[in-house]
Amino acid sequence: MSTRRRAAAAVPESAVPEAAGTRRQNRARGGQAQSSQSQPRQSRGPVARGPVARGASFFVGGRAWWHFLLDGGVLAVLLGIAVLGFGPTFGHDPRYLLAGFGAIVLGLGVAAIGAHWRLGLITMVGLAFAVYMFFGSALAASHEAILGFIPSFASLRGLLLGIMLSWKQLLTLAAPVGTSVEVMVVPYLSAFVAAVVAGTLAWRLRNALWAMLPVVVLFITAILFGTAEVFIPVLRGSLLTVGAVAWFAYRHEMRRRETAGSISANQPVQDHAAARTSLLRRIGMAAGVILVAGAVTMAAAPALTTSASRDVLRDTVIPPPDLHNLPSPLTKFRDYVKNQKDTVLFDVEGLPKNGRIRVAAMDNYDGVVFNVDPNSSASFAPIGDPKSLNQNADGTGTAVELVMDGYDGVWIPSATVAQSLNYQSAQGETPTLYLNKESGTALNLSGVQKGDSYSLDVQFPSVDGNKLAGSEFGSVRLPKLENVPPVVGTKANDIVGEADTPLKKVQALEGALQREGKFSNGLEGQVQSTSGHSAARITKLLSGKEMVGDDEQYATAMVMMARNLGIPARVVMGFYLDEKDPNNGAETVQLKGSDVHAWVEVNFAGLGWVPFNPTPDKDHVPNPPEPQNASKPKPQVLQPPPPPQEPADLPPDSAPDALDTDGKKNQQAGILGTILMIVGVAAIPILIIALPLLLIVLLKSRRRKRRLGDGLPTDRVGGGWSEVISTATDLGAPIDGSGTRRETAVSLITAFPESQGTTALLAERADAAIFGPGQPSEDDVAMYWENVDHSVNGMIGSVGFWKRQRAKFSPRSLLADAKARARDKQLERSLRANDQAQRLASKGIAINSSAVNNSAVNSTDENGQDGEVKRSLWAKLMKKS
Repeated sequence: MSTRRRAAAAVPESAVPEAAGTRRQNRARGGQAQSSQSQPRQSRGPVARGPVARGASFFVGGRAWWHFLLDGGVLAVLLGIAVLGFGPTFGHDPRYLLAGFGAIVLGLGVAAIGAHWRLGLITMVGLAFAVYMFFGSALAASHEAILGFIPSFASLRGLLLGIMLSWKQLLTLAAPVGTSVEVMVVPYLSAFVAAVVAGTLAWRLRNALWAMLPVVVLFITAILFGTAEVFIPVLRGSLLTVGAVAWFAYRHEMRRRETAGSISANQPVQDHAAARTSLLRRIGMAAGVILVAGAVTMAAAPALTTSASRDVLRDTVIPPPDLHNLPSPLTKFRDYVKNQKDTVLFDVEGLPKNGRIRVAAMDNYDGVVFNVDPNSSASFAPIGDPKSLNQNADGTGTAVELVMDGYDGVWIPSATVAQSLNYQSAQGETPTLYLNKESGTALNLSGVQKGDSYSLDVQFPSVDGNKLAGSEFGSVRLPKLENVPPVVGTKANDIVGEADTPLKKVQALEGALQREGKFSNGLEGQVQSTSGHSAARITKLLSGKEMVGDDEQYATAMVMMARNLGIPARVVMGFYLDEKDPNNGAETVQLKGSDVHAWVEVNFAGLGWVPFNPTPDKDHVPNPPEPQNASKPKPQVLQPPPPPQEPADLPPDSAPDALDTDGKKNQQAGILGTILMIVGVAAIPILIIALPLLLIVLLKSRRRKRRLGDGLPTDRVGGGWSEVISTATDLGAPIDGSGTRRETAVSLITAFPESQGTTALLAERADAAIFGPGQPSEDDVAMYWENVDHSVNGMIGSVGFWKRQRAKFSPRSLLADAKARARDKQLERSLRANDQAQRLASKGIAINSSAVNNSAVNSTDENGQDGEVKRSLWAKLMKKS
């Protein structure tokens, strides 16, 4: 029971202000009238929570039982909105929702049990741990539990170790991370703890604001442990904000009614229509602030944010692999053909006929080599659940097993759409594998070694020719090709010509290279063909008398021409058997270095990446070179060596250290700009809400200075009493505008017992200064304001911290002052008219004497606070005249 309630309960009934007629009736009837008036009061509004006995339930009190159920429902919805943030991490598997929402229900149940029996901290922790372990097998460890829900040693062990280890496990796996207990503990445990804490704070504390802290923490946790994919952020954020604000308003209104009921339980009922109007006005103002803040934020966010991606914790804990130091797989093409053509690289079991094993898809070119885009390294993430690598697969696949033999390198041979990858290292311990789902490229930074084996569940795509003919090019992000020779654009435009469909453009490029090109690997007995695919080599290929090359050059040339025409294309290197090979389609095949190939993939909307083969047939060989007449060589003359030259001085800005420093400065400036942009976006709604609050504080400060320093001494004394009334109004005390100062002081003593020593004295001195003869001295005014400050501090100190803050930013007293000023101006005009009429009457001018007398009587015989204001104004006019 708070100090305010104990003081209110200690005040005798005789101290409660009553009207004169009611006071006489109570004396005549022995107090029966007062009792009869209090009964209807209790039936018209919520009853204040009375004192709760020590050890009694927190649910016992003035609130109805459905109020607590409403609190639990609101918390369940808000916590559920936060749990949805884990969706991209788990591939939107419904089992994470079962773990999260089940944990919310369990957590709120534990909080309700603790609130009902008033359990202590240690008991609550023990109960929560028991519930977590008992129900965790069914919600978060169904794979390890017996029959999917009965606790087993494996499930209990996973739940126990997951408290400490699951957080790192979740960050070190690529999404989707699967549904094993090692990762399911994160949404289960975080939602369970947040629900227990939120329910405990909501049902044990009067202030609902504290209960939102665990909800916000859970919301942020889902973001930090999520992925770069943004999952309906605007909708989830809006629902969370609106639901929280609405719940705050409801809890605040319930608390205000309880407080008002405990203070004025024996006072007559006030105007209920005005109370409802005030409630609707507050709700409307709160809704308006939320709508304006949300609208401004949603309008400004697109202008201030230029990227749809975001940085998440997993990118900081385990950074993506650095691809800049990895060699291009295409650089080993000629080595496979020349030096390892008879070497068995790996055995493949289950590869269908004409199936292909891919090594890497390359989409970046720097003028020397085609390689995997280094800037796409963030797309390479550690493989999470090996059973669900591809979220878009329909579940039907072909089992393919590979056993490494002579193959080595960091690029893992795989297939187009791998739905699973179970890797067994020859060294025993499974290394960390990385996967880029966009290109289907897998990495083993430790290097693939002989004896390594792994199984794939592969979905080999089939292309419908009719759909392909009517499809447009897909919209994908590809890096810009650098240092492309000019002949590429000219050749591409000549080949495509008047092709009017996307497929015809690609087929024109493919057919031209197949028809006009000649095949040669540059091996012994073949026409010379230079290896590599640099800009000079592609220029020689496209501008020579004959196009001579192999898969490496033709695939590179076609991708360059396609990209020049705006066609999304990339080079893919891999292994497959020729169609005429007798082993093509066998259960187990051995792929050798001579089976290496490179081809082109073009992206079509709705179909994905479609392969094309621009390389001519191997029997389409070039014509032998024409013999040339031998010439007699001339004797060589030894030339003198050139004179030594001094090394050129580079400008300071071109030095490596200076360039590196500028890069670091630009990187730091970019990070700082991103941080400032995020802070600016987040500060928009805060500023919108904070500006009215700051304006209220400034207006109150200006009002106090004006009351203390402006006007006659009597005005400043009256301003001191008005300061007390304003403070009480902001604190929520019921102020009767029809009562005198002394009657108002009695009601203030009831509401704020701590200030009873000065409140009554202030009312008495204010009446004496205003209605007494002459003006009070400056010392009297200063002493009076000291008492005012003492009374105000006593009233403020008698309430809690949050109520003091609400009173500081409350506009109630400002609105009351505005109404009072309007009423005083109207009354002053009336009094001046009466005074002028009396002056005219004294000079013998006929007036309506009855109207003057009635006006004078009304202005001087009024009872209550309004009459006192009139008498005060009349006294001021008399003193001034």
